[in-house]
Amino acid sequence: MVAAGAHRPGPLKQQNKAHKGGKHSGSSQRRAGGEVGRARLGSPPALPAVAPPDRFFPAGRVSVKAQSRRRLRDLSRVDRRHQALQLRRQRKEAVLAEKRSLGSKDGPPHLVVLVPLHSRAAAHDTLRLLQSQDSAVVRLDEGRAGGFALLCPRLKQRWRFVTAQAGDLHTVLDLAKVADSLLFILDPADGWDSVGEHCLSCLFAQGLPSYALAVPGATDLPPKKRIDARKKLAKAIEKRFPEAKLFPLSTEQESSLLLRHLATQKQRHLAFRDRRAHLLAYAAQFVPTQECDLVGTLKVSGFVRGQTLNVNSLVHIVGHGDFQMSQVDAPPDPLSLNPRVVKGQKRSQDMEVQDDSANRTDEMEEDVKVLMKADPNKQESLQSEVVPDPMEGEQTWPTEEELEEAEASLKANTRVVKVPKGTSKYQAAWIVDDGEGGSEKDDDDDEDDDIDDDMMEEAVSQEGESSEEEGEPAEEECETMTVSECLRDDQYDEKVEDDEQMLERYKQERMDEMFPDEVDTPRDVPARVRFQKYRGLKSFRTSPWDPKENLPRDYARIFQFQDFSRTRKNLFRQIEKEETEGASVGWYVTLHVCKVPVSVMESFKEGKPLILFSLLPHEQKMSVLNFLVRRHPSNSEPVRAKEELIFHCGFRRFRASPLFSQHTSADKHKLERFLRPDAALVVTVYAPITFPPASVLLFKQRSNGMHDLIATGSLLSVDPDRIVIKRLVLSGHPFKIFTKTAVVRYMFFNREDVMWFKPVELRTKWGRRGHIKEPLGTHGHMKCHFDGQLKSQDTVLLNLYKRVFPKWTYDPHVPEPVPWVRSESVLPAQEVEME
Repeated sequence: MVAAGAHRPGPLKQQNKAHKGGKHSGSSQRRAGGEVGRARLGSPPALPAVAPPDRFFPAGRVSVKAQSRRRLRDLSRVDRRHQALQLRRQRKEAVLAEKRSLGSKDGPPHLVVLVPLHSRAAAHDTLRLLQSQDSAVVRLDEGRAGGFALLCPRLKQRWRFVTAQAGDLHTVLDLAKVADSLLFILDPADGWDSVGEHCLSCLFAQGLPSYALAVPGATDLPPKKRIDARKKLAKAIEKRFPEAKLFPLSTEQESSLLLRHLATQKQRHLAFRDRRAHLLAYAAQFVPTQECDLVGTLKVSGFVRGQTLNVNSLVHIVGHGDFQMSQVDAPPDPLSLNPRVVKGQKRSQDMEVQDDSANRTDEMEEDVKVLMKADPNKQESLQSEVVPDPMEGEQTWPTEEELEEAEASLKANTRVVKVPKGTSKYQAAWIVDDGEGGSEKDDDDDEDDDIDDDMMEEAVSQEGESSEEEGEPAEEECETMTVSECLRDDQYDEKVEDDEQMLERYKQERMDEMFPDEVDTPRDVPARVRFQKYRGLKSFRTSPWDPKENLPRDYARIFQFQDFSRTRKNLFRQIEKEETEGASVGWYVTLHVCKVPVSVMESFKEGKPLILFSLLPHEQKMSVLNFLVRRHPSNSEPVRAKEELIFHCGFRRFRASPLFSQHTSADKHKLERFLRPDAALVVTVYAPITFPPASVLLFKQRSNGMHDLIATGSLLSVDPDRIVIKRLVLSGHPFKIFTKTAVVRYMFFNREDVMWFKPVELRTKWGRRGHIKEPLGTHGHMKCHFDGQLKSQDTVLLNLYKRVFPKWTYDPHVPEPVPWVRSESVLPAQEVEME
């Protein structure tokens, strides 16, 4: 028997010749060599392939570029190992250089943000221990309570510590955008509470920089409970921080170990901030203009981070908007490791606390060097929208024949109505005849009609109410007036008031899940009028749809790239390779920001962080942004499309009313009426251009002012041509069933509607397909042919489609959220045990 295993060839196995593929050049080389050989009759034979490529060509010809790639392929094993070793060494040196520069005299101070995750977390004790380092100088911040800078000349390191309360959502998220490290303060018994859990969810969704976990006050527990508390806490953080290490913080030695860990740990990068210069304000001064005290120049001082800052670029003040800079100054560094001696001020070798808030403004004005001033010819513009020209689409002026034809059609489409005396033609156009009144009603399930429809319907309803109150005018007070039919339009639906009760929203969401996109055909309005903006498609996936067809007026206000991906690649390549003129990373500078409202300075005086990001080219312009998001597990309330939501996208935050659509690879994407909990959806809004990658957080504001996290994701694309299709499904019931035909009723209620929708294909819930053959009678019954016999419990469906666009509700000003109410009962360790 043959043993199981690999087959071994015997001594009689056939040995074939090896392929000699490396002894000649490619086909293009052979053709080039042949041409050269024929041109040089009697010349010596061609040189071997190992010769330099320029020998194959006559003088003046350029060698083939692919030769360099071939040389790389032909490297020996030793050379390849050597090359890999060099690349690995370069990456290692880059990481070490980044560690050495952060917090050194040539780089910006190491920015550490303290975030207490529990109401009992001792943040003050942590700050006191961090300030008690040997041979360290502590300098208190003027703006924020509890903020200070720690200078260690012996270790050649400098830190800046800022405290952010977990309940203050905007402060935590804004500081996490620019922080080098986050220091989470945990409770030794419970870890974090409900507010800390919400804060962690938002931070993980936005992007978490390097972090450390500190547990102060562990020695205050009874000795018998310390081991159990530590095990419980380690089990609690295992889900959120799988590889994290807990640092007890009760002595000065433990605080020194924590500082060493913060200084030496690997830095985690956030892509949206690494490609843009950003700055956390260390000091600020507001200089009002002569015309108005509410607007002026804001002088912001701080350390440049991320990239080189150019004065001609725009800056975005987080939470306040985009602005231009007029000048960049270089004042003396207030956190220098080797500060100069100032008269009247002694420098001691021991640790000392200095409060230089009173002298900081004077230092900003002393020894200030102007680095650069803005060039009006090179400065970026603040224009965010295109001003549309209403006459841009007009080609020619109408001729006399066209004018006469229009007058003739106007006279033909006229009617005579009775109107009160003194009524103008415009007012008379809104008066409805007795036989035509009350012929419009809106469908309860359709709330996505255009804004101009709603405005028109409001005017009709208001006119009808006023006429009912005033009553019919007397006959002797009426006069006859000729009114044009084209000024009237009885084909608009009335506006439906939004039902804000939560129970009704749950019902709507449930009905949409059970019967997706199904609506009832109105009986008092013809279906061909009610659904005149919709069309049928042979195939939703393959049928063509022109992305430039019937665009709204808002599309004339936005910008669009010819090739967004190529523009993004070129821009990022330029940032990586080319050197930009401006303030380098680590410099302490003062930015003169123009036309800033005084509210920015008032917010800084209240203790809010003042953060600036430089904008890449085109990032101040409006366009259509698409975000790929997924519903957050903590939120279960129904969220309907076109509801106002709060977006945190990269370094921006704004309010907008988005559309929800499916995330597919096709060219058309179906609209979703609700934010689905079980699938990733694409959110479409009008917003300023942002180059991905960038994270996005979606919040919904409660009636009490609190913000609930409903979805998280990332920026997908900037594409106005992405087609979002709304689908309507009309349903009918098979009345009489034959072999392959059936009589269907309740889909339409008059003969004309059946004839109008006859070309549209039918389908059933059980997979049959068919079409309308002919109407039967005058009440909407129709004879339909299918590819098989129907079941009596089947339902006949007809799909209609139209393209929808988001509403222009962009608002860059987001109100401050109400702090969350803490709950002591949230214990992550107990959740793990229950599972």
